[in-house]
Amino acid sequence: MKDKDLPEYWLRGKVEGTPDLLQPIVHSLLQSKLELKKYMLDFTESLLWEKPAGRASVGFHLQHLTGVLDRLFTYAEGRNLTEEQLKFLKKEAIPNSDFSSEMLIAEFNKKIEEVLEKLKTIPVASLTEFRGVGRKQLPSSVIGLIFHAAEHTQRHIGQLLVTVSVVKEEN
Repeated sequence: MKDKDLPEYWLRGKVEGTPDLLQPIVHSLLQSKLELKKYMLDFTESLLWEKPAGRASVGFHLQHLTGVLDRLFTYAEGRNLTEEQLKFLKKEAIPNSDFSSEMLIAEFNKKIEEVLEKLKTIPVASLTEFRGVGRKQLPSSVIGLIFHAAEHTQRHIGQLLVTVSVVKEEN
C-alpha cells in the first residue's frame, strides 16, 4: 500500500521500539518527513532561495528543519551546542548555491532517522528531568524539548508548504 493510501501516521498505530509516551512525537516527525517529500515534488531548483514577500526561503526552511532537530536533541541530551552547531545556525538563512533541495531534503531525512533512533533509547523516567536551554539555561525538560522539536518541525513544514506554493505560482 502506498503512503497516499494510508491514514496519517498518528492513525497508523504504534511504531515498534519506541516508548508509548513518545509515540505522538514519532508520529509527528514521520508525518513531517512524508509531507516534505510530497510538497517538494517537482520543485524547481532555481526557486530554492526565493523569498516571497520578504519571508523565509524554501532553502532556509530545509536547513532550519535539520538544524533545530539537531540543536533541540542536543539540549535534551543535557549537552551544550558545539561551535559547529552554532556556525550552522548562523548560516541557515544565507543562500548557498552549493546546496540543492535534494541534498537538503536528504540531510533532513537523515536527521529524522537519527532522532527516531534516539527516541527509542530515552528512558521514560528521564522525561521530566530539567534541561537548560541556551546560554541563559532557560528551563525546560527532556519531554519539553523533544515535544517542541516535533511541533516546531510541523510548524516549519506548514510554512514550507506555503512558501513552495507561492514561489511556484509566481514563477
